Amino acid sequence: MRLCGEGASVLLVARSAGPLEEAAAGCGQRGGQAQPLPLDVTATDAGERIVAAATESFGQLDVLVNNAGTSKRRSLEQVPDEDWQAAWELNVMAPLRAMRVAAPGMAERGWGRIVNVCSSAGKRPSGMTPEYSVTKAAELSLSRVFADAYAAEGVLVNAVCPGPTKSELWMERGGLLDQSAEIGGGLSRDEALAAAGAGRPIGRLAEVGEIADAILFLCSERASYVAGAAWSVDGGTVQVII
Repeated sequence: MRLCGEGASVLLVARSAGPLEEAAAGCGQRGGQAQPLPLDVTATDAGERIVAAATESFGQLDVLVNNAGTSKRRSLEQVPDEDWQAAWELNVMAPLRAMRVAAPGMAERGWGRIVNVCSSAGKRPSGMTPEYSVTKAAELSLSRVFADAYAAEGVLVNAVCPGPTKSELWMERGGLLDQSAEIGGGLSRDEALAAAGAGRPIGRLAEVGEIADAILFLCSERASYVAGAAWSVDGGTVQVII
């Protein structure tokens, strides 16, 4: 929505058509133009289909934001092999396939922005989200590899690392907030939310818009000297200087 508010033409990609249509309508109300593309980003041809759809709808693809992700709170011993593989496909292979197709075209035109939405868990792994933490760390490395490969050609690749955020993943029924409440011994949602916020210096979870603002900056001309960065937008959660 932040990109639409800046007048951008946006291709929205997700598995479910209904929410995509709603988001596209919201983009139009904010002054942008949006085209929905129902697609599972873990499909092996997803990168080609995304770039082709963007090119068909808008002429070219200048900015790519990889923002798919999901997580479940459980211990290392509770994660089966198939969930490790699914996490790898979603958090590593999906952005890899999209960048591998998008970056060369951006390089030919001499300008592009790629932002991978990673996680503070990629910098400081969580024992209760093991497969998510490991694959988000891999996505951070992937971002750096692409940044080094394409920066000289005007394609700037960066990562944003949110901490816990009041997104659907956290706040929906059965989501990470409810899982945290159960793990905490039957806390109420309000108690679990307060406990999660207390775990970071700012003392609360992020609002979705706060993450979007960081992404928007990295997509803009103003970020013309930022490449290979991994910005923590986590309320001070990761207490290391990187």
